[in-house]
Amino acid sequence: MRKLLIAAILAAPLFAGGLTLQVDDPRSNREAIAKNAVIVAHITACHSPEKTTVTAVAEGMVDGQRQSIPLKVINLSEPGAFAISRQWPQQGTWTVKMTATNPDYPNYANSIVVPLKPDTLN
Repeated sequence: MRKLLIAAILAAPLFAGGLTLQVDDPRSNREAIAKNAVIVAHITACHSPEKTTVTAVAEGMVDGQRQSIPLKVINLSEPGAFAISRQWPQQGTWTVKMTATNPDYPNYANSIVVPLKPDTLN
């Protein structure tokens, strides 16, 4: 039992900290509404959250053809908050893939895929 406790204490720093990416309702953020955001995301990073970069790509099917569109991610005034406005065509079926990376987590990236209706989250 004592060896197990010592191993757990020694392993704890390996799991300390984290990098998360969460999508929120853009209607809950006045700044996002003013910027015509369709998606709002928040990151949390235990180490140097200001170093986190969020990238996004719209992936869609339009008339049977797959399309990928790199998206401009808007930094909001709230630390760790980002927004995306519509930058893809109305026609077709679309999802947005967002990825958060941070140099303090060199072997880790957090991603999320957001399915979309014409102007709202599913």
